[in-house]
This record gives sequence, C-alpha cells and structure tokens, in this order.
Amino acid sequence: MTTIQWFPGHMAKTKRLISENLKLVDVVIELLDARIPFSSKNPEIDTLIKNKPKVTVFNKSDLADEKMSFAWSDFYKSQGHSVVLINSIKGTGIDQLKLKLKELAEDKIERKRSKGVLYRPIRTMIVGIPNVGKSSLINKIAGRSKAETGDKPGVTRQKQWIRLDRGIEMLDTPGILWPKFDDKKIGYNLAITGAIKDDILDIVEVASVLMEFLKAEYPHLLKERYKLDELESLNKGYEILEVCAKKRGCLIRGGEVDFNRIAVIVLDEFRGGKIGRITLEKPPFQN
Repeated sequence: MTTIQWFPGHMAKTKRLISENLKLVDVVIELLDARIPFSSKNPEIDTLIKNKPKVTVFNKSDLADEKMSFAWSDFYKSQGHSVVLINSIKGTGIDQLKLKLKELAEDKIERKRSKGVLYRPIRTMIVGIPNVGKSSLINKIAGRSKAETGDKPGVTRQKQWIRLDRGIEMLDTPGILWPKFDDKKIGYNLAITGAIKDDILDIVEVASVLMEFLKAEYPHLLKERYKLDELESLNKGYEILEVCAKKRGCLIRGGEVDFNRIAVIVLDEFRGGKIGRITLEKPPFQN
C-alpha cells in the first residue's frame, strides 16, 4: 500500500475551526476508537489544543477486547492523559465522562464564580477522526437527538454549538484526519474500522489484512464465526477469504469466488461486532 494522501478542504477548515474556537472551551474531549486507540489518535490534536484540559475517551468499547482496552487505558494514563471508556450507543461510561468534565473544568468555573458569574455551563469541544461516534455521544448525553448521525464517515460537516442538559455545552466539529498516513498499518486499521471510505483502498486487500490479523491474534473467534476447521493450513488472507466465500456461498457464474462480496461481509461483521470483541493494535511494550 502506498502512502495515502488524505487532506480534503473541509478537514483543513476544521483545523482552523478548532484553533479559532479553543479559547471558548473549558475542556476538550478527544474521542478515539477503542479498537484502534493509536491509529484513531490524530497526532495533530495535541499540538492544536496545546495546554487546554483534555479527556481521552475510548468509544465503541463494547466492540473492543476488554483486556486490551484496560492495557491501552493504562498506557495513556502513564502519558498523563485522563481516560474514560464509553459506549455512546448504550450509554456505558457517560456518567463517568460527565464527572471527569466537571473535574477538569472546576478551576475555570471557580474563577468565573469568584468574579460573580454564579452559573455557567461547562463548555467542551469534541474532536476525533471521522466515524468515531461524536454525534452519537452528543445525542446520548443530551438524551435525545441533537446532532446529525450516520454510519458513514463525514456526516458532520460544519460547526454546531449544542446546549445539553445538566450544564454542558458542546461544540461539535467535523471529523479530522491528518495529511497522510506514513505507516501503512494505520491506513489499514482506519479502513478496517470504517474511518475512511471503502473506496479509498482496495476492499479485498483490506479484508485480507484483517483476516491475517485475526488468524494471528484471535484465531478462536475467526474459526467460530466462519466455521474454519482448516484455519491452520491457510496462510494468506486471500486464502482465508476464499474459504469463507465458499462456505457463505459468495460465488459468481462458473463457481468462481466473489471476493468483493465476501470482503464486504467480513468488514461489516467486524464493524458490527459479530466476529467478537477485537482490538487491532497493542500498546507499546506489550507482547
């Protein structure tokens, strides 16, 4: 896979939006995908927000390997980050996130109170890559639909100030990716989880990479989902896809394997958690 250049104009605009509105914000919420806690972290965010208080939130934690989520949480905490694990659909961890926001904003709110401002909501900005669940998180905290949501990257396109219940205001921002992915593993991880659109990379290649990873790290889940008793004899991702395609009846005229169809199925089932709870990367120094 060659280096991916990915810097549409709306993402450059989002960088400016973040920088221009940062002074209005008490706490930044950086939303990561718990399945790819490194690959979903935009390396430009910390530079953009500078010393602004920030909480690192692992979303989709119900889809990630729980043991790995705790390991990643410990790693980020060791780097000085405040960390909360959530599921923005079911609401798991939302109360903990609210408490963390109040804790991180307490000094600023107290300074306002000392100047006679008896009540002011906590103002926060959510930043994260596309399709990480920012709009779903906003709607869960609000208890009703406040932001446009979708299962494809790039649904949120413009600034939205959203007043939520219980004293929290949020500035929603469009998803932001960085200019290029020098590490092809990051590109694959973003593609596997749906952070970049399926037409950016070859979908069969992406699914093959996933299959090879699952064989190495989660062979029991792969065997169980696709009834692969012969998994040990399959070395390449394409070989695994081929067997899965035959078992699922993904064939075209003449009995040839429909690789595109099985690739779509595999990626959809991974993204929906049907294969199991899976994390695609380990924290540094963990074997």
